[in-house]
Amino acid sequence: MSQKSRRELCGAVADRYRKSGRSAKGRILSEFIESTGYGRKYAIFLLGRRPEAAAAGALPQKPRRTRRRKYGPDVEQALLQIWAVSACLCAKRLVPFLLKFIDSLERHGELTLCPGVRAKLLSISISTVERLLCSARRKLERGLSTTSPGLLLRHMIPIRTFEDWNDSKPGLMEIDLVAHCGGSVAGDYLYTLTMTDICTGWTECVAITNRGQIAVTNAVELVRKRLPFKLLGIDSDNGSEFINHHLKQYCDDHKITFTRCRPYKKNDQCHVEQKNGAVVRPLVGYARYEGVAAAEHLNKLYVVHRLALNYFEPSMKLTGKIRVGARVKKIYDQAKTPHDRLLESGIINQTGRTKHEEFFRRLNPAKLRRDIRELEMGLRRHTVGQPQQQPEDAPATLAVPPNEGATHGPNA
Repeated sequence: MSQKSRRELCGAVADRYRKSGRSAKGRILSEFIESTGYGRKYAIFLLGRRPEAAAAGALPQKPRRTRRRKYGPDVEQALLQIWAVSACLCAKRLVPFLLKFIDSLERHGELTLCPGVRAKLLSISISTVERLLCSARRKLERGLSTTSPGLLLRHMIPIRTFEDWNDSKPGLMEIDLVAHCGGSVAGDYLYTLTMTDICTGWTECVAITNRGQIAVTNAVELVRKRLPFKLLGIDSDNGSEFINHHLKQYCDDHKITFTRCRPYKKNDQCHVEQKNGAVVRPLVGYARYEGVAAAEHLNKLYVVHRLALNYFEPSMKLTGKIRVGARVKKIYDQAKTPHDRLLESGIINQTGRTKHEEFFRRLNPAKLRRDIRELEMGLRRHTVGQPQQQPEDAPATLAVPPNEGATHGPNA
């Protein structure tokens, strides 16, 4: 019997079933079950409804439970403003940092909240933030690998896997290059040297005009002077831009431990690889950039972005894994910024801590985000199309950003 025939039979039998006595209902129900093949309880449910509903075959609509909305448009608008300033962080990273975001924005006059809205924002849950931001998040390529193996010094540089270093102390950093070649590896183009501290997540980026050993070593030196902690060790992949005498001698001179990952094992460098995709690519994109002028502009962008990234973008660290059958449940700590993790590490004395906190209070996250957008728009003018030619007598080194004092950080 087709579904349509079952509905017609149900409509014809339902009225007679409702008006019959107990024994007659049993006979009608048995005949209906034999004809349709329905289960007994489901058949009782169908025949017990009004004839017109039984004929239509539609399930009765339960009244929807309504509840007064707790977080109104005022809370949602304030949350969207904070989310935009935070570089569109996910709810799990944004909610633990909401208090500091609100304090910073209010301190610099970027945000004005009434006490009721402020209290609701500070009590909002992660799931509610995800629900309020889902429509905005919906409105938000892959690059080429240019790593060529460096075989000369492999026997002199020890291999490190992702478990070998003690990551409880800041200063041990993974390094990698990101190519801005626009899909073609022909000719010269810019690279970004990314350095990420394993303990705190502190990340520094420097643009260089080529991947020669002098340019890479100069970029490492620039980052070493800019860091708020001592550079203790670097870990690279097996590319020739890192595995060379120049960088090895530099590390020996400055007492920096130099290690490398296993060939073709990107998980050994999971920290910096994650930053390549989460920091460099969203900021710079996949276009092609060439020449000193483009490198200087990109470095200006990185100087501003490093402050927003390290002081106002919290991240979560994996603390453990639990296997449940075939599934692995990952456990993360509470989201914290690299600046917060640096202060908690205990390597900074009270004087340095006060200096860092004062510097943090002077930073305006909304102004940083506006400056980043402006520099991003200016960077688009350097996309190739019309490549910026490098002078013949220009040295093959990085374009060093200007020294802007407190712009770099409290220890610059």
